Formats: sequence, C-alpha cells, structure tokens
Amino acid sequence: MRFGINTLDDVAVTDKTVLCRIDINQPVDQTTGTLKDTTRIEACIPTIRELSDKGAKLVLLAHQGSDIEYKNFYTTRPHGAVLSRLLDREVRFIDDVCGPAARDAIRALRPGEILLLDNVRFVSEEQTLFELKLQLSPEEQAKTLLVRNLAPLADLYICDAFAAAHRDQPSLCGFEQILPSAMGRLFEEEFCAISSLMKRPERPCLFVLGGTKINDAFLMMDRVLQDAVADRVLAGGLAGQVLLWAEGRDIGEPSRAFIRKQGYEALVETGRELLAKYGDRIETPVDCGTLNNGERREYRIGDIPQDALILDIGTETATAWQERIGTAKTVFVNGPMGVFEDEKTEKGTRMIWDALGGTPAYTVIGGGDSITATKKYGKTGFINYICTGGGALIRFLTGEDLPVVRALRHGSAIKQKE
Repeated sequence: MRFGINTLDDVAVTDKTVLCRIDINQPVDQTTGTLKDTTRIEACIPTIRELSDKGAKLVLLAHQGSDIEYKNFYTTRPHGAVLSRLLDREVRFIDDVCGPAARDAIRALRPGEILLLDNVRFVSEEQTLFELKLQLSPEEQAKTLLVRNLAPLADLYICDAFAAAHRDQPSLCGFEQILPSAMGRLFEEEFCAISSLMKRPERPCLFVLGGTKINDAFLMMDRVLQDAVADRVLAGGLAGQVLLWAEGRDIGEPSRAFIRKQGYEALVETGRELLAKYGDRIETPVDCGTLNNGERREYRIGDIPQDALILDIGTETATAWQERIGTAKTVFVNGPMGVFEDEKTEKGTRMIWDALGGTPAYTVIGGGDSITATKKYGKTGFINYICTGGGALIRFLTGEDLPVVRALRHGSAIKQKE
C-alpha cells in the first residue's frame, strides 16, 4: 500500500474478474479509423500484462475523445487492435459498454483473457457536462447505470488512469464505493514521481509553463511558488500572454481577443495578484513570434503590430530560457511555447525542448501536447520522467486532493473476498 492506496502487490487477481480503468485516449484519424499516437496505450501495457499473466479475467474500460464537442467521441475498437499487437495476445473488443452484450461477454471470460469495452463516454453519465452539472456524491456514483450493471460481475476494481484522476465520473470514482480497489502500475509510478517532485526537488527548481489550457496552471503557479517548490516560473504560451497583459504590456488586440474568446480574461486579475506576490520569481517573454503573410516575424513585447497575433515566444526569450534550463537541477514542463504544429511558429518550443534534451537537470514533462512535442523533436530518451497526465497533473500540483485518489483510498479499505 502506498499513500493509503492498495497496489497490485496487495490484491489477489487469479481467477478474479477485474475491472480495470485505463486512459488510452489518443488522437484519432476518423477518416481511416487509425490512431495518430499510441503513447498512452504503451504506458498502460505493464499493468494489463501483469493482470493477464496472473490469471485475471480482465475487463478494460476507457474513453476516447474530449466531450467538449460530441463529434470528438469515437469507438475504442482501434485501441483494441493496438493493445493486441503490443501485448502479443488477443484483446477482444465489444461495441457495448454496460448493456446485455457487454455483461454476457464479461461472464464468458476465462482466466488470463482480456476484454475491451467500447468508449465509456457513449454513456451519458461519463460525460463532463453530466459531471459538472449534477456533481454526484460518492454514494450517487455507486448507483449510476454503469456501476450498477458492471460491479456485480466483478471481484475487484483497478484504476491505472492517472491522466484522468481529476475527473469525478462513475468509471473512475463509482466502482471504488462498493468494490475492493487498487491502483495499477502506471498510476502508482506517476503518483509517486510527481509526489517526489513536490516534496524533494533538487535546486534550483524551474517550472516552464505553456499551452492554451491555463485555468489550473494559474492555481498551480500560486501553490508551487507559495510553498517554494519552484524557485522560478517561466511563463510561455497563453499563460505568458495573460501575465504580460497583467503587467500592463501591450500584446495587441488579436491576442487579447483570443484570450477573451477562450474565457481567460478573468485570469488577468489573477495574474496581477501573482505578480504582486512573486514578480521576482516569474519570467514573461521579452519577444514573440507572429505570422505576417505566412512568414514568421518577431517583435519585442510592446512593439507588436496591432493586427498581429502572438503565436510563439521569440528567439531572445527562448535563448535566455535555454540558459535557465541548462543551469537548473530540476525542470518541470507543461505545455508548448506556441503553435508548435506549424514549422513557422515552432521555433520557441523546439528551442526549449532542445535545452531539455541537453540539460543535466532532472526533467519532468506532462500533458498530451508536451508528449507530442517530445516525440516530434526526438527527445523521448532524454527526458527523465514523462507523465501521461495533463489536467490531472496540473490539478495535483495545485494541492487538490484528486477525486480518483479519494475514491481509491475508500476502495482500498474494502476487504477483498477470498
């Protein structure tokens, strides 16, 4: 047991029906039905293999697609094919989640066999809108359709989805209310690695923040600076633009309009408060990259044309931050510095990742875009720890007690039947 949660070493799985929630959510080419990346699938293989090798009747639950827009949902069938290839054993797939066909398939499992159910977000209870609007209690989670239909067929629940640990949904938090529970190897590894980062970072400890999903990043900045986890924060991406606005710097109307469109204008005041408390430990960009008629142009902050949209940090900023990374002892990175998918606006991100690949510091990255950038620039073998979580990681670093962690502690206290 670690952190009050059972590990796979604490539970018996042989000849037991095990429900295992994994996070294999990956970009999908819906025209061909193929996955564009398999990083998260590869990460959960050790847990699946161990459970199967020990003779568990293994049922995998997973989601595919953000439910910000329903069109992002997609079947997990292609994921099953990738799992079969990576495991070198059959992973059966059924296009049902908790209906009669799924339940019959679960009952028919033999020890060591693996069954992947379809996308759990095809069930309305698993959608974020359902989660945010109804805010079910743990007791109510246990009464949802998914849990009522599947829990009676199972002996044990395993969660290996640290990347989704910030979600309060039945497949993640409901089964632990009535089933003995444990965390899988990936969950255990990521939870321990990030806990260590928070408690005992070698110094100087540098946090480099980017990307466009920045609500939680501002909460996290406050926590790591207040608790002196981070000695310095380098703010690129949209976080950097919001902080520049908070400083009273002119970032141009297109960038301000984009921040408003994303619903982040309120963070400008939060940024002012952060700068008032920790201004000597937060660095914002001194220059930026934009596009003019399809060509990259760089400007000093304050000299940005009023019709230009900031798409990257500039070369001067990236060079200075490379030096910071090179002299740090611990570096945590979440999010790219700009629109790194376009070769004309990737320079800042590429320079930061080049520095990550060459620094002697202990390096940790997290989040889907960060993982994509790491693979794009060939730095996978140079990063000390790559965390599959993005939102969960940031929420954990804010000090929040994650819903899945709470649920797993509850499920770990339920005695397993012999």
